[in-house]
Amino acid sequence: MNALRKNILIGLTVLGMGSAVLPLHAAEEGRQGHAMTQEQRDAKRAEFRAKRTEHFAKRQAKVHDALKLSAAQEPAWAAYQAAIKPQPRNMAARGDRADWKAMPAPQRMEKKIEMSKQRIARMEARLAATKTLYAALTPAQQKLFDENSKRGGHGKHRGGFGSRRIFRF
Repeated sequence: MNALRKNILIGLTVLGMGSAVLPLHAAEEGRQGHAMTQEQRDAKRAEFRAKRTEHFAKRQAKVHDALKLSAAQEPAWAAYQAAIKPQPRNMAARGDRADWKAMPAPQRMEKKIEMSKQRIARMEARLAATKTLYAALTPAQQKLFDENSKRGGHGKHRGGFGSRRIFRF
């Protein structure tokens, strides 16, 4: 009986010491991620944008090849590509967080509405280009376009690849 108690006591001691070390280790790892300089953050953003642009170009090349567009359909495709091309975010127009906090509530709401109107205008331009391309496609191409233009993914990356996913090949 004493041996069992001794083993349980040793086991609990080991668990207690191990659990005391884990939060310290996790805290060190967490701080390393936030210790980046502004230049490092800018470099990571630039790298991400380059990857996103490359991914977009590859995906659109696959779509272009799959649709087998004729010469008469190419202008509609070019207009469509120009309309759906991901635009870099205009962080200057958005303003600084401190500026947003300093704004009175009505002004903050007006700014949000203005930004929403700009987003809707971009979406309407994309819709117009999509309708123009769709009208130029044959019924078989339209079917392929419909099947592959459904939004895919899990929506994890809001504003990233998931929000602009046009085709899944």
